[in-house]
Amino acid sequence: MEVPQVTMHATAQVAAEDIFAAGNGLAAGGDYHGALACYERVRTMRPADPMVYTNIGAALARLRRLEPAVAAYRRALDINPDLHATMNNLGNALRDLGRFDEAHDTYRRAIRLAPAKGAYYHNLVKSRRLPNDDPHFRAMERLAHADESLALNDRIFLHFALGQALADVGQNARSFDHLLAGNALQRGRVAYDEAAVLEVLDRIRAVFTEGLMRGRRNCGDRSATPVFIIGMPRSGSTLIEQILASHPNVFGAGERADFPQALRQLVTDNGGARPDLAAITSLSADQFGQLGADYLHRLGNAPDATRAHQKITDKYLANFANVGLIHMALPNARFIHSRRAPIETCLSCFARLFDDVKFSYDLGELGRYHRAYAALMAHWQCVLPPGVMIDVHYEDLVLDVAGEARRMLSHCGLPWDNACLDFHKTSRMVLTESAAQVRQPIYRTSVQRWRPAPDLLRPLLDGLGVGEVRGTDRQVSAADCSANKAMAEPSSVGR
Repeated sequence: MEVPQVTMHATAQVAAEDIFAAGNGLAAGGDYHGALACYERVRTMRPADPMVYTNIGAALARLRRLEPAVAAYRRALDINPDLHATMNNLGNALRDLGRFDEAHDTYRRAIRLAPAKGAYYHNLVKSRRLPNDDPHFRAMERLAHADESLALNDRIFLHFALGQALADVGQNARSFDHLLAGNALQRGRVAYDEAAVLEVLDRIRAVFTEGLMRGRRNCGDRSATPVFIIGMPRSGSTLIEQILASHPNVFGAGERADFPQALRQLVTDNGGARPDLAAITSLSADQFGQLGADYLHRLGNAPDATRAHQKITDKYLANFANVGLIHMALPNARFIHSRRAPIETCLSCFARLFDDVKFSYDLGELGRYHRAYAALMAHWQCVLPPGVMIDVHYEDLVLDVAGEARRMLSHCGLPWDNACLDFHKTSRMVLTESAAQVRQPIYRTSVQRWRPAPDLLRPLLDGLGVGEVRGTDRQVSAADCSANKAMAEPSSVGR
């Protein structure tokens, strides 16, 4: 009788491994619901396996179910307290929940377990400022200048971590040296076709003419639920969404790629392999309605969104390139363009290690991308009907929160609510680089950043197409279309 028992045990182990592997495959493909179901099945078969709970936590975090994710990570660490990657993941979930002190302590524990992991130091300095005498400063500097035996990924994270930590204590020149080193290393491993990207932005302006937009105004779904927050990274968009999401009738959905996904699905359903601007603009009114309806369905599935919310904000910033299509699919949707002085925006991008912002690791490329983006936004202001989009300047928002908040709510058709002034007290998930800032009262120190020496800044200035700039180098308002016709010409975008 012993042999069948051993065989059954071995068979169960194989089955658990297969299900676990299937869950990993589903997670890699973005199906986190399916992955979670697989991991839960394995949990019943291997209840003492810490990696099962780690993967459950990771799937829950991807689904933005952060409290259960924290519980799963803690269960894994109860079983094996030496899992440094799980410890780091726990810190990330706590940070995204706004529990920064707990996150900071958790990152320190992860570093004690794995003192050469650059990502853990990077997370540490993002959760709280380090004092000058913190021993992690010396540890980071020693590791960042280690020989080639240190993994490239760790060296990159360490340079960005030191860039922020040194800036936090006023050592700006040393900070920028590390940002230059970290960005150069990151740019070397990123595939970015600048010419192709800028050509697409040029072509969008050529295709979405005023005549095309005017002729398509009777298309699409008539819902007025979505509010699209668009612009460049580090332009104040998270603050805008946090203020709006503090209103009882608004749900802040964060950065969601629902519209690009709905667009790809529509193209696929109609026999296309990938979106093509000319083909898309020739879609029928019914097809634009289908696109709008599919988007609304996806948006409505955002965690915690309910029918009680009159408005839902979508802060997928790259939708600035999709404004024309979005307006055709959802003509009653509103846009809020988050703007900040160009140099401040670009330097802030350069100081951050993003997951998917490929244009931000070279100052010249960063400036040229910003210039193309600004030209496209000026174009949208010219071809959209009045009242569809407003600009909100970060500098104005910092100086007059109440006034700008009232203007945004009015644009969205919402009454005033005093909760919008206490946005830093609003409890919600914030999954961006600005997660800590938007949980603090307004501060004005970021209106103008420290700037490096002119020779170091020159590639950015050339990319932006400007000379020496003083003050906050505010962008020219796009409200006056006649003044921006020249900006909207494709030839104005520098290469």
